[in-house]
Amino acid sequence: MAVLLAVEWYVFQAVRTAAAPWSAGAQRLAAWGYWGLTGATILGVLLLATMRGRGAAPAPWTTYAFASLLALWLSKIVVVVFLLADDLIRLGKVALNAVASGPGPYDPSRSRFLALLGLGAAAIPFGALVWGMVKGATDFRVRRLTLRYPNLPPAFDGFRILQISDMHVGSYHDNQEPLLRAAHLINQEAADLVVMTGDLVNNVATEAEPHLDALSRIRSKYPLLSILGNHDYGDYVQWETPGAKRHNLDTLKAHHKAAGWNLLLNEHRILEKNGERIAVLGVENWGARLGFPRYGNLAAAHRGTEEVPFKVLLSHDPSHWDAEGQVTERFQDIDLTLSGHTHGMQFGVNLPQFKWSPVQYAYKHWAGLYEKGRQRLYVNTGLGYIGYPGRVGFLPEITVIELKRG
Repeated sequence: MAVLLAVEWYVFQAVRTAAAPWSAGAQRLAAWGYWGLTGATILGVLLLATMRGRGAAPAPWTTYAFASLLALWLSKIVVVVFLLADDLIRLGKVALNAVASGPGPYDPSRSRFLALLGLGAAAIPFGALVWGMVKGATDFRVRRLTLRYPNLPPAFDGFRILQISDMHVGSYHDNQEPLLRAAHLINQEAADLVVMTGDLVNNVATEAEPHLDALSRIRSKYPLLSILGNHDYGDYVQWETPGAKRHNLDTLKAHHKAAGWNLLLNEHRILEKNGERIAVLGVENWGARLGFPRYGNLAAAHRGTEEVPFKVLLSHDPSHWDAEGQVTERFQDIDLTLSGHTHGMQFGVNLPQFKWSPVQYAYKHWAGLYEKGRQRLYVNTGLGYIGYPGRVGFLPEITVIELKRG
């Protein structure tokens, strides 16, 4: 609280400096506006959190209130950076003025310029984070790419795999419209194979129940394949008994089946076309970063596919690909690995020639296509969201990968 109050007071100095040339009434209005917006946001969060604890406030309201407070506070951090620059310049001036040959007095117009610049710069992340909640969270985008492999069986030349990941259906609560729209976009692609690479829910299996209709509408020429992600196991919930946790996981597996999805639990499926075959392997979650659980058993999933000429691996966490040589060294006959998990942190810069997100400081492979030798990894940034109820830069993604021989 002390840090938050210090930031608030510090940023308010920028507002006062920027408003200094205005009339006394306008300065009071600026002050009331600043503290009014801050106070209303904090009080709204506290009120909704209290009501939520008593079951009297819808969960989405609380989520958006917290996200609004976060957007406001992060924007103020931007202002702090500019104010610190101004204060360092001011301190330098004071120190030099103590010397006879030092420069003249500090120019207050520079303080106002930096204050205005900081407030203007803060509007950019604040506006982006608000836009991400209003529009970006469900602004589904289809990304297409073509990958060529000399060992791809001729019958599978042009085979199209559609990947979705990290649906986190619990974040939609009872709002069925976004996933119904996503299912429509997926079906428009008429892919040969649809795969879902983990994190169907946020925490508990019941989150999927309002959305089973939308999930069951997703169509694939070959049976749809899915795997589990770290959020699917109920590891982030305090269960009354181990049996309750097991029941939750069993229920989630049943939901996959009810939606018509074939859940791969350290196993594989052979796809045949015109007498030729490819294999799709699916492992449970295996994470090398941040203490995520390791349930995956790639050796078990791989067993029985040794003679299949082309292999695709579904593994939720991209750190599985080259951590401890899991895929890139131990199973070099796996041609393509499809992962998710990172979400692109739901915030960043996503341009054709430049990508940046804070998540890149935790994950070496976090968005898009990666290659090592003859093997490839594609990291889908996810269809849903969790925590921050929005997306900036890394919009919800549906990936269509066309396999070509050559």
